[in-house]
Amino acid sequence: MKFRVIIEPQPEGGYVAYVPALPGCVSQGETKEEVLRNIKEAIELYLEVVEEQKLKDTMREIKRRDNVQIAEVSV
Repeated sequence: MKFRVIIEPQPEGGYVAYVPALPGCVSQGETKEEVLRNIKEAIELYLEVVEEQKLKDTMREIKRRDNVQIAEVSV
């Protein structure tokens, strides 16, 4: 999966990067290489949280139904 990243140099030095497609996904670094590493990690964490939230929302919806049994299965 690819995301467009905006990198902006900062007046005090270093860089800030953000991902327009992921509101609030922002990072910073002293060099372009560092800011790219940091924003990649921020994207991964952002997507992890989104997936966890989707799962929680799904489980809440399932629990609202009558006669539903929930089991855990390891794969």
